[in-house]
Amino acid sequence: MVMWMAFGLMAVLLALLFQDGLTSMLAAWSSKEEYSHGYLIPIITLFLIWLKRDELQQVSFERSWVGVIVVLLGVGIYFLGELSTLFIIVQYAFLLTLYGLVLALMGWRAFRVVWVPLLYLLFMIPLPDFILNNLSNELQLISSKLGVAFIRACDISVYLEGNVIDLGIYKLQVAEACSGLNYLFPLMSLAFLVAYLFKGAWWKKAVIFLSSIPITIVMNSFRIGVIGVLVENWGISMAEGFLHYFEGWVVFLLCTALLVAEVWLFARFSLPRQRLSEVIGLEYPAPLPKDTVFRSRGLTGSLIMTIPVLLLALGGASFVTERVEVPPERLAFEEFPLTVGGWEGSNDYLEQEIIDVLKFDDYVLADYQDEQRRRVNFYVAYYGSQRKGESAHSPRSCIPGDGWQIASLTQRVIEGARVNQSPLRVNRVEIRKGEYKQVVYYWFQQRGRVITNEFLVKWYLFWDALTKNRTDGAMVRLTTLVQPGEDVEKADARLQDFTLSVTGQLGDYVPG
Repeated sequence: MVMWMAFGLMAVLLALLFQDGLTSMLAAWSSKEEYSHGYLIPIITLFLIWLKRDELQQVSFERSWVGVIVVLLGVGIYFLGELSTLFIIVQYAFLLTLYGLVLALMGWRAFRVVWVPLLYLLFMIPLPDFILNNLSNELQLISSKLGVAFIRACDISVYLEGNVIDLGIYKLQVAEACSGLNYLFPLMSLAFLVAYLFKGAWWKKAVIFLSSIPITIVMNSFRIGVIGVLVENWGISMAEGFLHYFEGWVVFLLCTALLVAEVWLFARFSLPRQRLSEVIGLEYPAPLPKDTVFRSRGLTGSLIMTIPVLLLALGGASFVTERVEVPPERLAFEEFPLTVGGWEGSNDYLEQEIIDVLKFDDYVLADYQDEQRRRVNFYVAYYGSQRKGESAHSPRSCIPGDGWQIASLTQRVIEGARVNQSPLRVNRVEIRKGEYKQVVYYWFQQRGRVITNEFLVKWYLFWDALTKNRTDGAMVRLTTLVQPGEDVEKADARLQDFTLSVTGQLGDYVPG
């Protein structure tokens, strides 16, 4: 009874401490197809541990002070995640703390029996959006190219513009949902499970797991190609509604079949030759004799020591999460001048759907033109507090949409432009869509710094939240179209001219 009470107390403490991270994880399982399998991961983990019941019964539980250290490390990483506004850090901190608790309860000998099933819990953690978006964009482009190759192999004329497949009469957008991520993550978790249950050499296990990646890419490309062929012959309805959804399930089942076929090949050509059921088998624990006498295991001293650690962490968490940021005073972007140097502008506005996704507090979007009729699009998104889920989005995550492709990404110092007495360094992106080209400059202007690296943005969010209790900041983006026949250096010249004019105005709207 005492042990179960202790387990219940630790479960409550974990749930309270990691509440925000766990809530975000459950929300991702419900709202994102890529992680809809997340509900199954804890259940499968418990089942795999149950399969090890016989081994666990033969191993005595021993205290492990290393487990207490792991719990302390997990709690420390939790505070790092809270301050850096990254849910994924909080979620990994939860797993690390859980591993520490299990280690403190069991000791090393018993922990070695269940460490792989516990490792399986990693597949329930969603990737952060800024990584997920970049990965999705890359997979979209790869799947589009391979899908078009399949369509052409079927003797169908097709033209590819980024993620847009032009069949002449119809244009198919390879959207984010068609990137293959909704197959990749479930298939990787399934492949890991199959590799764990596979009875064979470690390198074969590794091949089974890693093969889930090329299988997903090839089959998703095949799906896109098949849709293109169906649309060409029977119309756009082949890419819509229930049929489109059903095709996705069929492709995932084919991915699973290829994974099983791979395991069968390993069994078929192994020495000695084996049947599929012999290399993949669930060994259920033997039933206990009817006269078995049950004895409960006692609580280890190391596990008991983790309870005050969690209590102290919960007290510290209330201090961190209840700290109220006071963003510095600034002017609203509705007052941003439409005359900047020799440039005259006109305001534009984003759709509410986009505003709801970006979650900024203020923004400006305007088209500027100078006396030579040179045009530059100007956009700034400002966040008063970049807490978890509400932070500046990188243009690298958005640009590849709608058929645009990143042709080059470099950095450039804008001569003469300074922000808070420091030279302005920007990301320079050249993007293309068919015959059209654009040049984009963007940077993150955050609490007196100009940052071009998305990961450094996250680091400084953590550091400034800790030292300044501030996470405000903005993303600044300038875009210009390269006219047909125009030298790209002229596009750079007008962006640089406008940058020189506008940076001096930003200080009142994006505080340093």
